[in-house]
Amino acid sequence: MDVRLLSQVLSLRAAWRRRDRWDAARIAVHQERALQRLREATYAGSEFYRRHHAGLHEAPLQELPPVRKADLMEHFDEAITTPDLNLADVQDHLQELAEGGGDPGRPWRGRWWVAATAGTAGGPGIFAWNRFEWAAVLASYARAYDWAGISAGSRGKPVKTALVSSRVPTHQSAAVAASLASRFVPTLRLDVTAPLDGTTAALNGFQPKVLVGYASALKPLAAEQSAGRLHIAPAGVMSASEVLTRQAALEMEAAWGTAPIDVYAATETAGIASGCPYRNSHLYEDLVILEPVDQAGAPVPAGTTGARVLVTVLFSRTLPLIRYEMSDSVRVGGRGCPCGRSFSLLEEVEGRLEDVLELSGREGPVRLHPIVFHHVLDEVAMGWQVIQEPARLRVLVAGIAPGQNPEGIRAAVAGALEAAGVPALPVVVQPVGRIERTALGKAPFVRALRSSR
Repeated sequence: MDVRLLSQVLSLRAAWRRRDRWDAARIAVHQERALQRLREATYAGSEFYRRHHAGLHEAPLQELPPVRKADLMEHFDEAITTPDLNLADVQDHLQELAEGGGDPGRPWRGRWWVAATAGTAGGPGIFAWNRFEWAAVLASYARAYDWAGISAGSRGKPVKTALVSSRVPTHQSAAVAASLASRFVPTLRLDVTAPLDGTTAALNGFQPKVLVGYASALKPLAAEQSAGRLHIAPAGVMSASEVLTRQAALEMEAAWGTAPIDVYAATETAGIASGCPYRNSHLYEDLVILEPVDQAGAPVPAGTTGARVLVTVLFSRTLPLIRYEMSDSVRVGGRGCPCGRSFSLLEEVEGRLEDVLELSGREGPVRLHPIVFHHVLDEVAMGWQVIQEPARLRVLVAGIAPGQNPEGIRAAVAGALEAAGVPALPVVVQPVGRIERTALGKAPFVRALRSSR
């Protein structure tokens, strides 16, 4: 690991720990000042934002127009605040990484870290960070260890960490893992798309203290542990990048004796929220401003689930993100926790807008949230995926639970659709060996017709 980068990460972690005792007023003051600095730097360096916020440079944040991934990618060279980067060069670098298998943890041109999203929500995106920003990205992920009460190598004790996620070098998880790998954090990076038996054997040999992965990767590993084929005793289990369902969390806790910590993060923002020892998830309000909004873009009250969320990243400078739109449906609550933190509570991440199916119901169009399928399928199969086709739903199931069968699963799904007001939609259940993953290793629960998004 880059020693200078490591020093910056450790310095940020130490500074951020002091914020854990801030009250709500102190958090608000910090947000206001950090937002002002972000906007000043953005308007000074980004032609796109000067134009996008024309006439609103002094307006409150809530009056600024949202920005979408497609907007940034279309105007990347104007949105970026440094003349040293342009989209064509970054794309060429990412292609070289993908084709040559380079080290994503090493800064490109000695100055920049870059990553790309898969494009499952609004097309692919490319994002760049300078050294300070990348240290903040890494520290935001390390904060999840701190808030969960897990030592992460900051006091000289090596923490063996196993990461089961994408090994595609253009993905942020690969860049983060490569950047953090050091004698302080010995890291085993495992490909989420690899056969399960090989992953199990590697974990048995490595014996990690911390196990990190996509929820869809940790769930089958929990089953391997319960079946006696996996023999590890992690002090902490962290689920990231996918929605962690209650059923999956219960299975992980039963397998390893510790409740998984749900880390809410995105490539664009890095860490957004994570859990504390009291199993409450707190927003990183000193790093991001999160605004759940309804379909019309209006803010929703605390305790209400938004249709999507607008995120402002307070430390972003190279590619500023101000009211950046993400398709997540989240519910933010109040404050107050026995852990002593005053950061707002993230009550639930209910899924992604692109996973909501739009179907014809008995009384008109019906928007069917993935939770309908979770209620039916989480306990009947190790893995599942609902695929919307022009005239039916195809349900892939892997590892059907004892006592279950495809016809029973089909009937249960059809019954759930009927209860939701969608009768007579054909359902086909297809047993498979494993659920296919995206290019970046994700296993989405629901895949809608492209034309319906």
